[in-house]
Amino acid sequence: MRLGSGTFAACCVMIEVLGVALFLRGFFPAPVYSSSGTERQVEHPAPEPSTGANSNWTKLPPPLFSKVVIMLIDALRDDFVFGSKGVKFMPYTTYLVEKGSSHSFVAEAKPPTVTMPRIKALMTGSIPGFIDVIRNLNSPVLLEDNVVTRAKAAGKRIIFYGDDTWVKLFPKHFVEYDGTTSFIVSDYTEVDDNVTRHLDRVLKRRDWDVLILHYLGLDHIGHISGPHSPLIGRKLSEMDSIVMKIHTSLLAEERETLFPSLLVLCGDHGMSKAGGHGASSIEEVNTALVLISSAFERKPGDSRPPKHVQQTDLAATLSVGLGLPIPRSNTGSLLFPVVEGKPMREQLRFLHLNTVQLSKLLQESVPSYKREPGFENFKVSERLHGNWIRLYLEENNSEALFNLGTKVRRQYLDALRTLSLSLSGQRAQYDICSMLVGTVVVLEVLALLLLSVPHALSSKAELEVPLLSPVFSLLFYLVLLVLSALHVIVCTSVDTSCYLCSLSWLMAGGVMVLISALLCAVISAVTKVFASGKLLSKNPAHSSSRWSELDLLIVLGTLGHVLSLGASSFIEEEHQTWYFLVNTLCLALCHEICRNCFLGDSGAPQRCLHAEEEFDGATRAPQGRGADWDMLEIDRVSTGPSPLEALRDHERWMVLASPWVVLTCCRLLRSLNQTGVQWAHRPDLGHWLTSPDHKAELSALAALSLIMIFVLVQRRCSLASKVAMAFGLLGVYCYRVALGNVLFPWQQDNKDISKGITEARFVYVFVLGILFTGTKDLLKSQVLAADFTVRTVGLWEVHSGLVLLAALLSRPHNLPVLVLSLFVQTILTQFVWRPLRHDPAEVTVMHYWFGQAFFYFQGNCNSIAAVDVSAGFVGLDAYVEIPAMFLTAFATYTGPVLWASHLVNFLSSETSSGSSLSHACFCYALICSFPVSAYIIMVTSLRYHLFIWSVFSPKLLYEGMHLLITAAICVFFTAMDQTNTKS
Repeated sequence: MRLGSGTFAACCVMIEVLGVALFLRGFFPAPVYSSSGTERQVEHPAPEPSTGANSNWTKLPPPLFSKVVIMLIDALRDDFVFGSKGVKFMPYTTYLVEKGSSHSFVAEAKPPTVTMPRIKALMTGSIPGFIDVIRNLNSPVLLEDNVVTRAKAAGKRIIFYGDDTWVKLFPKHFVEYDGTTSFIVSDYTEVDDNVTRHLDRVLKRRDWDVLILHYLGLDHIGHISGPHSPLIGRKLSEMDSIVMKIHTSLLAEERETLFPSLLVLCGDHGMSKAGGHGASSIEEVNTALVLISSAFERKPGDSRPPKHVQQTDLAATLSVGLGLPIPRSNTGSLLFPVVEGKPMREQLRFLHLNTVQLSKLLQESVPSYKREPGFENFKVSERLHGNWIRLYLEENNSEALFNLGTKVRRQYLDALRTLSLSLSGQRAQYDICSMLVGTVVVLEVLALLLLSVPHALSSKAELEVPLLSPVFSLLFYLVLLVLSALHVIVCTSVDTSCYLCSLSWLMAGGVMVLISALLCAVISAVTKVFASGKLLSKNPAHSSSRWSELDLLIVLGTLGHVLSLGASSFIEEEHQTWYFLVNTLCLALCHEICRNCFLGDSGAPQRCLHAEEEFDGATRAPQGRGADWDMLEIDRVSTGPSPLEALRDHERWMVLASPWVVLTCCRLLRSLNQTGVQWAHRPDLGHWLTSPDHKAELSALAALSLIMIFVLVQRRCSLASKVAMAFGLLGVYCYRVALGNVLFPWQQDNKDISKGITEARFVYVFVLGILFTGTKDLLKSQVLAADFTVRTVGLWEVHSGLVLLAALLSRPHNLPVLVLSLFVQTILTQFVWRPLRHDPAEVTVMHYWFGQAFFYFQGNCNSIAAVDVSAGFVGLDAYVEIPAMFLTAFATYTGPVLWASHLVNFLSSETSSGSSLSHACFCYALICSFPVSAYIIMVTSLRYHLFIWSVFSPKLLYEGMHLLITAAICVFFTAMDQTNTKS
């Protein structure tokens, strides 16, 4: 079966997406849980160690507190409470921390620092898997053993108000609840008012045991304006007043009941310097944790500076405070200051229960648990504890008893610390089987793409794809038989964790058939390549074709980027790699322009051709030369004369200056957004523009940027699209005014801030109108075989609609990135790609490189915290999953998508080769497959690296998402290529 190279590439990328998805399923497994699962059988607590006496304790200790209030403030960074902001905006909390009856901690959250995994960590004491960063969008029911379920089983009455993630995780656990959607980040007032409005009524009641409050406003302000916004101070003051209200109410009730209560003030994660979260920077992982209770008496002058603990330690502490068994999968340690004021026997009892639970989890997780230092420390502690019990029963008070008790306590604390560390290292088990299968699929697809290069980049852009021959070959059935046998062996082995074993035989068999067919196709392609002797030549039709300097740069740059992904520092600072490649590309273009203008290929002085004459000649040539022209165009580097002759003076200087203009634009964009890790903290132009003191400057820049966008885009649009674009860009500015980001010229300050839903929907109408107009023209050119210009206008209008959508979703200070992206596209089109007549493969790679560079110019990096989730809720007044995910993905990958869209426009309207879009689609698929294939191999080999979860795993998610975007782009390329062929 013969397929166009574009169609073949699109199919390959879609298969590759399936392979990467399978690899991700194996790489991001479920964490290690207790094998007891979620069973609720009656379990007896471990008895107190004894050396023969019969009076040891065998029951759980009674609760330490009558009531527990958990006040979780989303994104409560540690310095918001313990730093200068806390002193200024939270005076009551600061007083409790410094002089009141409280214990303060800096709780470290493990990545991913997003809400749902952090709630699981707080309530289960375990470390959630990294894949929970995706599940955060739609939280499933929490089946793992946890404090909330234990409390409900013990008859505790639990009330909840706040983020509805809790309601999804713990359905039917609350006697009363009111959930609020956490994803509408533009709302930072109503989400908190909806919680606070219940407080006065609930605090007067006595029919509850646990009250959980989850405030979202602080996190939403961070997403919108960052941690330095003046709104942060106001929100912290609001939270401080709520702390005071709850604390005074609990104290008033304690005077009547004479039994202490506990107020827990904590955060689920921190807030990065840009206002987001999800990664592993200090600002994102360090959260405030304050335990407030009258039981924590403090003597005058008793200084209690915040201690560093793990966020998972709260689960064990809450369990002890409520008189509950510690969750089975807990990896945290009891916060000892909570029980420090209790008698020695009770202290040792609490520590013993915690160490027994951790030692049981260690036995289930580590086969050689007896050789673990933590387990050895636990056995020593238990033996010493038994000796202390015997001495305690013999003589109740003595110095020897106190000294031995102190020693036992210290030994228990060391055992807890060691056990917790060991379990944290064993928190996940990789599904190597799924990872291996996914890797094989991806590598087979890459090999097939590489072996298809000679035919895919030929003038016909077609290749023979054997669909039936592999099915009837002996090798296919042998491979399928071997894979089936391996599947049976793996799935029948003890304690298998392979995801494929959980699938039906039909689906698992389909995967095995796919692997076998791809292997046969690869072997068939290898045989043909060696038989014909053609592999990766510049032009397969001409054996004498040679590689230009630009071709060598493209190959070496691609290989260099792939190799750089093996180092964590290069991943954190990947933007530097792309900036270097783009700058080098501009210098190479400058060298090529100078050589063609002044020397020519032969080295003799040569005059330059007028750019417009050259383009006209290029477009007229196919009418008289037929298919041979395609051969000459692809091979123009080696055979054709230099096309640059007789340029006018001002045009010559424009062509010569164009690479330097592009370099200047790139340098300006680098100053706009500091990204990465090493230099992200340095001030940049974006921070200066977004500060409240420079709102007038930001308004002027945003207005000028929107005008420039209209000027650069409207030149090839129809009249209706021009009007729609003008009104749409005006609506973008009105939307930002409604949010309070910018000002109208007649405004001094905009105090009436809204969500801007009406303004955003106004813009969406024009976006859809422009896209509809462009799509109508494309269909018209295909069905009615209309004029070629109708199709080019339709393509440009689709591109314009995407530009308008990007302008709506971009932050105001990022609008210059969009302007300069369009400007660079115009410069390169007019003064580089037209006069130099680069072949489609080179133009495609250059578009890909610039798309990647502009991805980082937007302020993105390989960190989850860099994702601007607020863009996914522009114009939405409720969380709608599909639109929110689409808008977030488009806003994140605006650079690559717009450059790919421009590539389709350029190749469709300004090149003479009918196979250019097929060549572009194939090259795009190939250049995207290289880093993905190499990276999954690197990640597999580095899966036990120190930075695997903080650096390599987020990058893996970005690569997977980028491959999915690439698949969509290749499908669009193929559709446009079919339209071009028919028209």
